[in-house]
Amino acid sequence: MRTDRYEVVPIGIVESPLTDPASAPKQADEGGPAATLVFDDELVDGLADTRPGDEVVLLTWLHHARRDVLRVHPRDDLTRPERGVFSTRSADRPNPIGVHLVRVVAVDGPRVRVHALEAVDGTPIVDVKPVLR
Repeated sequence: MRTDRYEVVPIGIVESPLTDPASAPKQADEGGPAATLVFDDELVDGLADTRPGDEVVLLTWLHHARRDVLRVHPRDDLTRPERGVFSTRSADRPNPIGVHLVRVVAVDGPRVRVHALEAVDGTPIVDVKPVLR
């Protein structure tokens, strides 16, 4: 195993009505509610060109995830055969980085409202990138 280490510093948090990872939808289109991305105040200038209607890729740190898991039953369905974690979208993985495609609804200073998101309340935000088509 590699011993290199890299530091990832959260740039904000998710505010969501979802509080329990076990009952949260697996994907946003499966009932993810509207949520607010709250960025650190000193990073607001980085949101200068973010507009309602924009689609962005949101990267999060899935802080409730287990990091020692290498095999999972897809979608936590025990009737499905185990698979290697890197061939699934499981939150449990060595580096639990969440990838979410979201649509911006509103921008108010450090607060960005998004249409649907499956991340739970308090999830750290790692980065945001525009969707390029």
